[in-house]
Amino acid sequence: MTTLSLPVRPALAVRITRRIGGWLRHRYRTMADGPPDAGMSTAEYAIGTVAACAFAAVLYKVVTSDTVSGALSEILGRALHAA
Repeated sequence: MTTLSLPVRPALAVRITRRIGGWLRHRYRTMADGPPDAGMSTAEYAIGTVAACAFAAVLYKVVTSDTVSGALSEILGRALHAA
C-alpha cells in the first residue's frame, strides 16, 4: 500500500495549531462563563408570574360577577337543551 505524503512546512503547522488552540481556549472560556445576563431570568420569571396571577384574579372577578355568570348560565342552558 502506498501512502501519500504531502510536503509539510513546520512553521505553517505550528501557526495553524496555535490558531486552533487559541480559538478553542476562547470558546471554552466563553461557554464556561455562561451568558452575560444569567441573573436576569429569575427576575423576569418572577414579574411574569405576578402579572399572570393578577390577570387570573381580574378574570376570576369578571367571570364570577352576576352579569357574566348569568349570561354564561343562559348560554350553557340553551346549548344543553338544544340537543
